[in-house]
Amino acid sequence: MNEQSDLINSLIEKGEQYGKTTLELLKLKTLDKSADVASNIVSWLIVVIFAVLFFLILNIGIALWIGELLGKSYYGFFVVAGFYALLALIFGIFRKQLIKNPVNNSIIDQVLE
Repeated sequence: MNEQSDLINSLIEKGEQYGKTTLELLKLKTLDKSADVASNIVSWLIVVIFAVLFFLILNIGIALWIGELLGKSYYGFFVVAGFYALLALIFGIFRKQLIKNPVNNSIIDQVLE
């Protein structure tokens, strides 16, 4: 009877160890995926910051150039602002198809890799 009790206790201890190991593995996998997603976001954020700076300076140059063609420098800024207002309207109307769905799919693909 004592042997059966020892076997049952041993089995219970191994089950506890298996549960703890499984939980630890789940934590590590979650941490790995979280770190992967976070590092991907940070790397894209750096690229986006440099792209924004590039386009900001480019747009100032274009606005000044258009303003020079039109005779008044602020006319160029109005033209560039109107262009971006039109883009904002288009993206506002089609934001689900152009932004939301692709970003959602990208995040889901990264998590399920």
